[in-house]
Amino acid sequence: MSDNRTLDMYEKRAEEMTATHIIPYEASFAQTEGGFLSLTLDGISYDRIKAVRLFPFSDVNRYISIREYENGREIGIIEDLSKMPEKTQELLSRQLDLCYFTPVISKIFKIKDKYGYAYFHVMTDKGECKFAINMGSNAVTKLSDTRLIIMDVDENRFEIRDVDRLTQKERRMLDLFL
Repeated sequence: MSDNRTLDMYEKRAEEMTATHIIPYEASFAQTEGGFLSLTLDGISYDRIKAVRLFPFSDVNRYISIREYENGREIGIIEDLSKMPEKTQELLSRQLDLCYFTPVISKIFKIKDKYGYAYFHVMTDKGECKFAINMGSNAVTKLSDTRLIIMDVDENRFEIRDVDRLTQKERRMLDLFL
């Protein structure tokens, strides 16, 4: 194969990989017998797909990436979930809620630092909870001056929406992470 044809082939592959495909509102989503999501689009059936929010904290119902489950290859993007048919909205919202389950921390009872891990005992909007984070990782992410996302060792996410709403004692416990 000549150098120009090889270069053209690589350029075409790169263009295909980086192209953005918008999923039309009439695309057919369904729930499989196993409880997974499937998609039929332009005559192609995808037996199992996953939905990923491209802006999970700032724009939760816009720009939803639909991907093949096995290899993560993007099939396309839903620009606005609220404009999809009601059944599709329900299916995708249920799937996204499972993927992005993030209890909100309302009270910190205790944070204990031991052997490179921080052990949290907190109250969330889903109930009382204990979890651990690795102190050597980037487990705490500041989304703003007052909003935090904490990822535990099992990759569960917890959110503190406003650090200023915590007591002074609770904020002191968080000082190590701010």
